[in-house]
Amino acid sequence: MKPNFVIIVADQLRVDALSVFGNPLVKTPHIDALAKQGIAFSEAFTQHSVCSPSRVSFITGHYPHVHGNRTLVNLIKPDQANFLKDFKEHGYDVVHIGERGHTFEPQATEQSVTYHGFSDPALGDLRSFFKGTIFKTDPDEVQQAIKKHPLSRAFYHGRKDNTDLTFDAACVETVQHWLSKPKDKPWVLYVPLFDPHPPFDVEEPWFSMYDRNKIESPRQGQGYQPKYLEALRQTHGWDQYSDADWKEIKAVYYGMVSRFDDHVGKIRQGILDHQLDENTYFVLFSDHGEYLGDYGVVEKWPSGVHECLTRTPLIISGKNIQQGKISDALIELIDVFPTLLDLAGIQSQHRHYGKSFKALLSSPQLEHRQAVFSEGGFNANEKDILEDPPFPYDLKGKVQHINPELVGKVECIRTREWTYVWRLYEQHELYDRQQDPYETINLIDQQQYKPIIEKLQRELLHWLIYTADEVSPLPKKSSIQVNLERP
Repeated sequence: MKPNFVIIVADQLRVDALSVFGNPLVKTPHIDALAKQGIAFSEAFTQHSVCSPSRVSFITGHYPHVHGNRTLVNLIKPDQANFLKDFKEHGYDVVHIGERGHTFEPQATEQSVTYHGFSDPALGDLRSFFKGTIFKTDPDEVQQAIKKHPLSRAFYHGRKDNTDLTFDAACVETVQHWLSKPKDKPWVLYVPLFDPHPPFDVEEPWFSMYDRNKIESPRQGQGYQPKYLEALRQTHGWDQYSDADWKEIKAVYYGMVSRFDDHVGKIRQGILDHQLDENTYFVLFSDHGEYLGDYGVVEKWPSGVHECLTRTPLIISGKNIQQGKISDALIELIDVFPTLLDLAGIQSQHRHYGKSFKALLSSPQLEHRQAVFSEGGFNANEKDILEDPPFPYDLKGKVQHINPELVGKVECIRTREWTYVWRLYEQHELYDRQQDPYETINLIDQQQYKPIIEKLQRELLHWLIYTADEVSPLPKKSSIQVNLERP
């Protein structure tokens, strides 16, 4: 019997915001229970720190640079191979909960999955949930929003009206509705949720769940730091925020994490209520992390590759998986779906760079990769494809357009011992992951590390050449005829 899969993807969830990965404050009982029934992977890394490039990457198995999937709008095309389509083509019902966007171009979702959307046909995409509440273009509305709260420029809204239907609540309702239907095929339930993505707002009881006085202060960098950090701080006024301001933002974020955990619990309970757990694997991860005040900034950045952005939680539970274990094997998010296909006995039908770590599920002490890679940013001459978003993202877009080099291309390699960051228009970075696991102390100026830097550069260049591009295969029934005769 083919196994089933529940795949829950958080948006902007930091790995260190979960108790299973060492946070002593945040309450996530349902995620904790999931980890106790499986394996938590502490060294999993996303390939990009922005939603769309990350999601396109882990669903196709291609790094963002391979097909130019480096923006919010260059998405999976209708005829493009991907792992969800692999499941569908091998007899699975693939259920994409919600209309998340940020992944598929028009008509591509229909090609890749069996069902998608909400149980309530009146609901559409994210705009159905945020009309008039977040994105604003009218100057008067922008000024009113800024005056509403002094932290509004940090995407902070505070206590939320708990009568509003959230995107994630609608997703959970859709999951419960789908679970009640008869099943005649193996299935993949793909559930991309919104929490804990900004704006930072949450209803009770989560808003008051965390004592602001017990919240840890943000981390600061030492040595050379990329110039966009200072530009963002000054442009948004974040350099004027107090420690209490950052703790307030973080407390609300933690509340959003606990709300996310509550939704995870409802999805797990739905599986149990319908006796579908016996042959089902649960998978949970995030597309990327969140600055959350570290380095004096919030949200993320297209050329940001800091540990708090690129290290992501990953938990897998199910039959024949070691229980209650933590693996520190180096993993890329593009490895997740090949592992699930491997568990289903399916061979992907397209070339990709993912690598199954099925062996780790029974032997979590094994190694997997020697190095993992993340990337981002743009060339300075790509100003025409930079974002020009409305409030509250307007200032982020402004910083990019004023000086495109602040969002310049970046490539990052991580081994177990080191992180090396190659920035196209700025000084490079080197971090000792053993002594400095949060990568806050840049060692690039210290001469004794020159041999290490040169070795990491060679490995990074080898990876870039190996993955430089991917030629689409010829149609199976076509042939190329070449006339070699002279005219």
